[in-house]
Amino acid sequence: MAYQGVLDDIRKAVRLEKPARLPVFAASEEFDVRVAGAVYGEYNRNAELMAKVQIECVEKFDYDWAWLQVDDCIEFEVLGVGVRGEGDILPATCDYLKTDYSVLRGLKMPDPQKDGRMPVLLESIKRIKDKFGDTVCVTGRVAAPFTSTTLIFGMVETFSMMYDDPDFIFEANKFCLEMQNAFAVAQIKAGADALWVGDCNASGHLISPDQFREFAFDGAKQLAKTIDEYNGLSIYHASEHNLECLDIQADIGNHVLSVGPGRDMAEAKAKVGHKVCLVGNIDPIKYLYYADADKVYNEAKRIASIGSNGGGYLFNSGEMIPRDTPEENIKAMIRGARDAN
Repeated sequence: MAYQGVLDDIRKAVRLEKPARLPVFAASEEFDVRVAGAVYGEYNRNAELMAKVQIECVEKFDYDWAWLQVDDCIEFEVLGVGVRGEGDILPATCDYLKTDYSVLRGLKMPDPQKDGRMPVLLESIKRIKDKFGDTVCVTGRVAAPFTSTTLIFGMVETFSMMYDDPDFIFEANKFCLEMQNAFAVAQIKAGADALWVGDCNASGHLISPDQFREFAFDGAKQLAKTIDEYNGLSIYHASEHNLECLDIQADIGNHVLSVGPGRDMAEAKAKVGHKVCLVGNIDPIKYLYYADADKVYNEAKRIASIGSNGGGYLFNSGEMIPRDTPEENIKAMIRGARDAN
């Protein structure tokens, strides 16, 4: 169960040491909502329900964190970006804003304490922190500046502007950095121990290493610096599999770097494990969703054993766990990771 010392163990891993007990996470929010009998479209708008689901599933599955990813739309819908999704379909951005300087310069900076669903996340963080104290790593979420820009103006339009008008991207990133800095600080003040920094639209699946250095690196670095200044832990996630990109991301300055499920942990560890604490990376589709519990157990134990070797490692799924994943597979994953310690 949740244990006193988990935050110390995470900090040891961040220092590239071996924790007394391996912290075990799961990117399981969509799955957790289903297990708790809630509807996602209600969960992501109700702080009491959000906290209740997280508390119940931390206690049921023995996660060492409460992960409040919620959805990718919270801070963007208040800017006028369209959102689509209802019931158990996770909301997604759509109907993006026009890539026009007048639109960009007319954006109003959101207030995390007042605007949209941002206060719902803050209240949920507080409730979970009040329940568990320091026995669970309460983890909120922000989007890195470049990915934030894509979620305001659209991926296709943003990628086009990297060629047509790169200054527009730089200016948009600056706005997004200020917005995400404020959102990050508000979550830390509400009780978040860590922040999941999502940057999947800057991954090697979509942009080149040179483009990452030019358009994504500096904003992500400044956001990591802000989180650190307020004593929060930053966990950077781009679902990355490309070793060259992982090497660049390891220099951003985040406390923890997430390895996507497409890269063997041994290869990631050899490439960047001397520079930054790694987290990951059992495949949530191939193993957690489709495999039987024995295969899940063995794969989790294998990955955790490799990652733990020499320290500087935390266990997690490599990506979001599907909603209809069998419960026995999640339990097998937790057991396998724990037994590797």
